Amino acid sequence: MSTASTPERAAPAPFGTAGDASRDEPRAGFGALAAAEWIKLRSLRSTYAVLLTGALAIIAICANSARSNVHLIETNGTEEQRQAIDPMNAPFIPDAYLILLIVCGAVGAMAVAGEFGSGSIRTTFAAVPARRQVIAAKAAVVTAVTLVFGTVVAVSSFALTQAIFHQVRIGLPFDAPGAPRAIAATALLAPLSALVGLGLGALVRHGAGAVMAVVGVLAVLPRFFMGETYRWVKEIGNAMPLPAWSALVENPRPHHVAVPVRYPVESGEAWIVFGAWTLAAVVVAVLVVQRRDV
Repeated sequence: MSTASTPERAAPAPFGTAGDASRDEPRAGFGALAAAEWIKLRSLRSTYAVLLTGALAIIAICANSARSNVHLIETNGTEEQRQAIDPMNAPFIPDAYLILLIVCGAVGAMAVAGEFGSGSIRTTFAAVPARRQVIAAKAAVVTAVTLVFGTVVAVSSFALTQAIFHQVRIGLPFDAPGAPRAIAATALLAPLSALVGLGLGALVRHGAGAVMAVVGVLAVLPRFFMGETYRWVKEIGNAMPLPAWSALVENPRPHHVAVPVRYPVESGEAWIVFGAWTLAAVVVAVLVVQRRDV
């Protein structure tokens, strides 16, 4: 008597092998991750409001400075007064660009801290376990957005202030000595600040706390190292983004005799500071997110 043969049941594939359905799913490419991060960033109305308000405030402050100088020349009308005004100062007022530091730093911080605060970062990492790729995509999107922002602000501020100065015939063209460097440094200061904010956001993981950290590191901390009594104090200050930027936007051919500064920042050193802070910020963000639990 023959018995009907029954097919043998296949043993279940162990987790993590080819039988695991999750391994059959294609991994998201970097372009897809960057597109997702761009959607997240542009969907926040606060991003547009903060960037637009910041840009208008910076340009308005710089334009007002130029207008005040023109009024001073028109009132006094002396050649000495005309020569004493440096038209390179008005487009790049340090106090105005503190706004740029804070605005861009806040955008970078919220790109990470916002997701940690809401808990949505768990969904992101569940969909894309490669955390380094997620942070790299965030960094790329934040860099692109803030670079455009910084370029628009720098070019607009320079163009408007020099148009005002042309009323008294001291305006500078875009190819004047030092002008391209100043515009480039200002444009790059924006993504630098945003990436520092990204790193601080990964460390703090709380929206308000991350923004306060941005203000402290980028705007407040350099104030403690502005003295020229001790070289080591000044050198620490020189290694921070704002003093390095100030050195890059200085007019190499000022209309007036510049006040001697002890331990000045050289142009090459300033660019190194820009690169070092940018690299350090990205490395910190990647390492912190990679090693700490959500």
